[in-house]
Amino acid sequence: MNWLLLNSGKCDAASNMALDEALLENVSRLGKPVLRFYGWTEPAATFGYFQKFSEVERATLLRPLIRRPTGGGMVPHDADWTYGLVVPPNHEWYSLKAIESYRRIHEWIQSAFAKMKIETELAPSCKKSVPGECFAGHEKFDLLWHGKKIAGAAQRRNKSGLLVQGSVQPPPVSLKRTDFENAMSEVAREKFQIEWRGFSVDKKLATRADELALQRYSQAFYNQKR
Repeated sequence: MNWLLLNSGKCDAASNMALDEALLENVSRLGKPVLRFYGWTEPAATFGYFQKFSEVERATLLRPLIRRPTGGGMVPHDADWTYGLVVPPNHEWYSLKAIESYRRIHEWIQSAFAKMKIETELAPSCKKSVPGECFAGHEKFDLLWHGKKIAGAAQRRNKSGLLVQGSVQPPPVSLKRTDFENAMSEVAREKFQIEWRGFSVDKKLATRADELALQRYSQAFYNQKR
């Protein structure tokens, strides 16, 4: 199976969310799943599409606060390792139940950490603490290191495809982000028989991402609409 690999570097929060949504809209045209690694030009927080802005605003001092196209809780961003996975509707991953695609992505990350000699485990059940904060407790199949959540994700399925947005808060040991990204790619080759093709954002995709960033994700009316 050929998948597309995109490392878009560091972007501002609105642009990051816009490019993920643009990839979801265009994944059928691209014809293959896309794994995107990215970072942040400034500290920020994203929050789930259905969350109330007023609750998120009280929960963190981080700014800007950007509403994600996916669900889930509030996630702080700065030095975290962030990724987006988009899958077209004719792909096997798209047909999975939400809990199964959630488990699969974290099994993938768990295997990547194992390649780096870091032992982790999937959470066997939920542990709630602070409502609405993604990393304050954990959900079933989140990734744990010494009992603490280090990886979570949020999903969105629609007629365009499946979008998974994930954040890894790396454990406090000597690890490089590039090593993690390489391990993710290697595990995919071994576990899923995926062959990677480098991918660059084309003009149509870039134009749509710019529109979404300008007209939606950088606008208070959108981020504060609930």
